[in-house]
Amino acid sequence: MTHKRRIFSTVVLTTLTLGLTACNDGEDAASAQDSPSASAPASSDPGSKSPSADPSDDAAAPAGGDVTAPGTKFKIGDRAVLPFKYGTDKKGTVAVTVTAIEKGAEADMAAFGDKAKGMTPYYIRMKVENVGGTDLSYASLRLRGKLEGGAPTGVILIGDIPGKCGSETAPRDFTTKGASYETCSLSATKTGPIAVASFEEGDAYSGSPVLWTS
Repeated sequence: MTHKRRIFSTVVLTTLTLGLTACNDGEDAASAQDSPSASAPASSDPGSKSPSADPSDDAAAPAGGDVTAPGTKFKIGDRAVLPFKYGTDKKGTVAVTVTAIEKGAEADMAAFGDKAKGMTPYYIRMKVENVGGTDLSYASLRLRGKLEGGAPTGVILIGDIPGKCGSETAPRDFTTKGASYETCSLSATKTGPIAVASFEEGDAYSGSPVLWTS
C-alpha cells in the first residue's frame, strides 16, 4: 500500500508539471520542466534512509585524478569521472558509465495510474564506480533523460518500475576505491524519444551538464 501511495503522489506531481509546461513559453517553461524532483524509494536497510543528493558546488574534492569538465558530451558506453556529494557528510569522486538508454512500453507505466496514459518510459542504465575511495555507502545517484538535442521532456517522475528499472542505492561496501554497482534512472516522455542522459548535480554541472547520447 505504501508503494501505491508513493506512485499516486508521483502522478499528481507529473500532471502539475505537464500543466506548467502547457501554460508557459520560453525560459519559464524550460525552468518548470527541469525542476529536480526525482528520488529513489527507500530500501529496507536503515542505512539507505540518508537524505537525497545535495546539488552543492562543493560536491567533493576530485580525489583520484581530474574530473570530467562540465558540458562534456559522451556516447553510450563512455566513462565520466565526476565529483559527488550526498547529504551533508558523504563526499567523493565517482565514475559513471551509461550502458544503455532503453525504450519501455507504455504498458509499463500502468502502476502510475490513468494520468500516465500516453507516456512512454525510458530506462537509463548505468554503472557507478567509487574512484576516490571515500565512504559513499547508501548514496543514490540519478541521471535525467532528455530529448534529442538535450531538450527537457516536460515529465518529472518520482520512483521506479519494479522489474524494469529500479533506482538502486550504493551498497554497504561502497567505501573503497574500485567498488562499483549498477543502477537505473527512470524517465518518461509524451513527445519525442529520449536519446540523452544528463548529469546535473552540483552548481558546476547544473547549468552545463555532462551528457551521454545514444
